[in-house]
Amino acid sequence: MTDSPAPQNPDPAAASSEAAPEWRNFYGRRSGKTMRPSQKTYLSEDLASLTPQGISKEENPGREVIDPGTIFGNDAPLWLEVGFGGGEHMVHMAARYPGINILGCEPFINGVAMLLGKIRAAGVANVAIWPGDARDVMEVLPEGSVAKAFLNYPDPWPKRRHHRRRFVTQDHLLPLHRILAPGAEFRVATDIPDYMKQALREAPKAGFALTAHTPAPWEDWISTRYEQKALREGRTPDYATFRRA
Repeated sequence: MTDSPAPQNPDPAAASSEAAPEWRNFYGRRSGKTMRPSQKTYLSEDLASLTPQGISKEENPGREVIDPGTIFGNDAPLWLEVGFGGGEHMVHMAARYPGINILGCEPFINGVAMLLGKIRAAGVANVAIWPGDARDVMEVLPEGSVAKAFLNYPDPWPKRRHHRRRFVTQDHLLPLHRILAPGAEFRVATDIPDYMKQALREAPKAGFALTAHTPAPWEDWISTRYEQKALREGRTPDYATFRRA
């Protein structure tokens, strides 16, 4: 889900959780190296006002459906980014399309801090942040409420025994399909050939039709820090576009 790097040696607790596939993490670390003072300031001053209410299990134990309009105070089309990494793409899209609302999910708190800094710099107001698991969001959004979704450079989980932790499994794609509107676009970008192969295999099973698969990005794409790292290390970006049937 996220641009944050997947752990190479998952801890025993994570391994034991594989007995419960319905809630197997598809992301890696929750935090990384020590943040700069400015990033800590962003978290303390900005995050609360940008975090939607009624998504956490503590606030919404009955998992009641929430109205997306209450998140932003308007009924503009809602876009969802699953794992926004450092936030480059999310802020870019918010600035380019001021008439939409975009909700980003990211459990990696360092990435959340980076996004908050970019939001301040860009001055965009049509954004909201869920600093946690995208499945929490997918559980409580109404059916057909999301107009577009993005999965950019998700955790690769390269070991074969961990492939079922990837976002592109039925456990995650079916809930995503439920909240997407008919005809809504779902974009996937990755530099891992096997990850794209799995996406191309699993997305149609969940009700997504492949409309494009090319080595060239979308016209409104912005290259993220993780894509730049992939290019430096000799990996080739790959892009696929699906539509919700």
